Amino acid sequence: MNPANMSAMVLAAGLGTRMRPITDTLPKPLVTVAGRTLLDRSLDALEAVGVGRAVVNVHHLADQIVTHCASRVTPEIVISDEREELLDSAGGIVKSLPLLGDAPFFLLNADTFWIDRGEANLAALADAWDASRMDMLLMLVPVSDTTGHGTKTDFCRDADGRLDRARGNRQGFVYAGAAILDPGIFSDATATPHSLNLYFDRAIERGRLFGHVMDGHWITVGTPEAIGEAERAVERFGSQAS
Repeated sequence: MNPANMSAMVLAAGLGTRMRPITDTLPKPLVTVAGRTLLDRSLDALEAVGVGRAVVNVHHLADQIVTHCASRVTPEIVISDEREELLDSAGGIVKSLPLLGDAPFFLLNADTFWIDRGEANLAALADAWDASRMDMLLMLVPVSDTTGHGTKTDFCRDADGRLDRARGNRQGFVYAGAAILDPGIFSDATATPHSLNLYFDRAIERGRLFGHVMDGHWITVGTPEAIGEAERAVERFGSQAS
């Protein structure tokens, strides 16, 4: 798929409780790491591959995110307002479906980011998309290429790229917070609070959950103390990017 023809959903509505006390007054997507907010790092990755329109959902300290998004020119940002009720990952997507259109779209978490080594990883993800086989295509990363994550893995990947739950397998991969989703998987869903994990498991049962291993370094910032570690990783791995 051509990323320039795709829309995107950026999940930015979470409470960020582990980042307190910072997130008592600042939403986690607006936490700055090495001079750029986490949200801008997601939006910049979309802009770099030509995505023209991104839906950003908001709940916690929503006005700050709305104001911040208004300062950007590209991509065009449409706000999905969850101030009345936080809908969790899948519920937020379902509420946003009328804004996302009928074609497969990018999904990004606004509180993690990565540093590309070569080709933009979102472009490589789009190149790997195959609608005939896939309901969802997740961007994956080996534990060895993460900062701030620990050792837990999320999925195992077979030779064809098909995924299953890792179930403690240390040879598995970490879900890197970026994916392509077919909106058809939500055909029977309602915009009520529920997790995307339900759809991961449904796709696994159908043999239609796939993964693409990214080329780069992935960073998550879970606590205030992790900001410094993340900034050191940006300095180290950013200098290695081509």
